[in-house]
Amino acid sequence: MYLQYNKIINLRIASGRLNNLVIHPGERFSFWKLIGKPTRSKGYVDGMVLFCGTYHAGTGGGLCQLSNLIYWMTLHTPLTIKERYRHSYDVFPDSGRTQPFGSGATCVYNYRDLIIENNTAQPFQLCLEVTDEYLSGEWRSTSEPRYRYHVYEKNHRMNLECWGGYTRHNELRRELYDTDGSLFYDEFITENHAVMMYQPFLEDGNQAAGCKDGNLNSNP
Repeated sequence: MYLQYNKIINLRIASGRLNNLVIHPGERFSFWKLIGKPTRSKGYVDGMVLFCGTYHAGTGGGLCQLSNLIYWMTLHTPLTIKERYRHSYDVFPDSGRTQPFGSGATCVYNYRDLIIENNTAQPFQLCLEVTDEYLSGEWRSTSEPRYRYHVYEKNHRMNLECWGGYTRHNELRRELYDTDGSLFYDEFITENHAVMMYQPFLEDGNQAAGCKDGNLNSNP
């Protein structure tokens, strides 16, 4: 748990570097360019670092939670994602999950970045806050957005692989709605593939019904 508490320290330092940042039309946001290398001289401490299906302590660990948040928020804006990397492992079961699988963005200094471009005609400001319990944020702009966004998953499946473990796959898509609530457009965002670090059992301990040929299929 000390790594989890240390993560709060790391998130506060990194969020302070990004809070109130404004991306003007034509500009790009780079997660690592703005935060820089997380070092002890900057106040970062050991946090949990996930690597190849396991974890270890590492300086600045836990910053993926910040890149996850920014990515998820950006999907609900007209800003353009130019670079994003999916997580290679699905670490936690779905109990309490409120977002689709694969809706985060992993970050590894300095080669796995999150880059966002403002191709709109108005500036966007990133606002972040870290409390003892929550990391929260929002994108602000100078005008009301033209669309409302709904991000959802499609073609979700869990596969039992020949090596004995499970993998998980899906597509992320989003619907754009006009201000009157009518659907304007449905677009593909990305696809996700990850090795599962847990057994895909239901809460009663039984495998999902309808398992056939090693596939555990769930509805979109």
